[in-house]
Amino acid sequence: MDHRSPWLQRSLLCLIAVLSLGAMPAHAQDAALDLTRSSIGYVTLVVFTLAYLLVMLEEKLQLRKSKPVLVAAGIIWFMIGGYYTQAGMAEISEAAFRETLLEFAELMLFLLVAMTYINAMEERRLFDGLRAWMVRKGFNYRTLFWLTGALAFCISPIADNMTTALLMCAVVVKVADGHRSFINLCCVNIVVAANAGGAFSPFGDITTLMVWQAQKIQFNEFFVLFLPSLVNFLVPALVMSLFVERGTPSAMNEEVELKRGAFRIALLFLVTIALAIIGHSLLGLPPVLGMITGLGLLQFFGYFLRKTLPSSLARKRARAEHNGDAETLKRLGGVVPFNVFDPIARAEWDTLLFFYGVVLCVGGLGFMGYLSLLSSALYDGGNATMANVVLGLMSAVVDNIPIMFAVLTMSPEMSHGQWLLITLTAGVGGSLLSIGSAAGVALMGAARGHYTFMGHLRWMPVLLLGYIASVLVHLWINAHLF
Repeated sequence: MDHRSPWLQRSLLCLIAVLSLGAMPAHAQDAALDLTRSSIGYVTLVVFTLAYLLVMLEEKLQLRKSKPVLVAAGIIWFMIGGYYTQAGMAEISEAAFRETLLEFAELMLFLLVAMTYINAMEERRLFDGLRAWMVRKGFNYRTLFWLTGALAFCISPIADNMTTALLMCAVVVKVADGHRSFINLCCVNIVVAANAGGAFSPFGDITTLMVWQAQKIQFNEFFVLFLPSLVNFLVPALVMSLFVERGTPSAMNEEVELKRGAFRIALLFLVTIALAIIGHSLLGLPPVLGMITGLGLLQFFGYFLRKTLPSSLARKRARAEHNGDAETLKRLGGVVPFNVFDPIARAEWDTLLFFYGVVLCVGGLGFMGYLSLLSSALYDGGNATMANVVLGLMSAVVDNIPIMFAVLTMSPEMSHGQWLLITLTAGVGGSLLSIGSAAGVALMGAARGHYTFMGHLRWMPVLLLGYIASVLVHLWINAHLF
């Protein structure tokens, strides 16, 4: 062993201890310590705040949001670990870290499988086929506005809201062909619709998945949020549709040939979702078990596609030669086998790593006692409704993932209706600003120059009206749950 290791270890522990002097206990205890008034606590708050400021400036700095929170998570837990080691309680901080890491691991694997299926369907050109169908139809501007919004609302409960928003945005940008004001208006509508659609399904957003996995809301209970979510989409859409100009964009002829297995992969995705639901609802097993099993099914199907590819190509090549179709023959020469690890590699790793950093940061702050203070400040007054509405508004500025994870970690005593309310508000509150949700941020890149922060902000009063209306509808139709 390197003779310098003990010296280095002691030096690091001493450095952390200096930061922690204000809170060093007189006697070691067998429970987590309250570090909210200690030097180490204040330092970790500063670290987390600085990291999140960098996250909020992601677009301006061109710095991926995962980087600052990964570093912040490491700093926070290193400081906690050093403090508890100095106090002779290293096993307590270790157990807390492992528990927090396990919470992330279940959610991460769940999301990874869902992203893999979405990427596989995209690689098989299923979404391209849907886009081509809409482009060929030659809808007028108003119909296109409503159709893209409605499809975003209907698809996002199954696919994630960001993928859904990008698909609908691609349709609008292609059909509108540089019509800036119309593209901006449609993108605002798509962001609102995708976020609203994702709020009443465990698969529609990371926050709803977190609530489901924490067993605060059962799978079938999410659907009582359907009407409030629908109102959140329809109220601003009705107002914005009045500003859609008359006219019809020129129709385009776009043909898309789906790759082999496109619909069968979509069916496998539905089977995978069913496995996750059945395993969790009937057997009490974590939903991730069903999702990982579904990933195995996709791998078997990928094996089938690879093994049968030569015979499939031979049949298509013979048909093309018989018809004299040189273009098809050329395309068949570039066909590559399906590889399930390609969709896995294309998963949103920045989002997954950002999720890791946020969960570990918030978990560390909660372990030190800050979430208990926040819970007391927000919920002890007895007005949980106001607290949940305000937290939803905050998600327009601060990402809804840390907000929801903080609420779940605090686990305040709330009625079932209140848990549904925070699920709704955290899901749709991000629609108020373009930077408030993954869907909005993604569309600012996909429709760069057409859909902007200021273009979205112009409609904020209307979007706020939809937010308030959705909350009131939930309080009304689900009053028996409060």
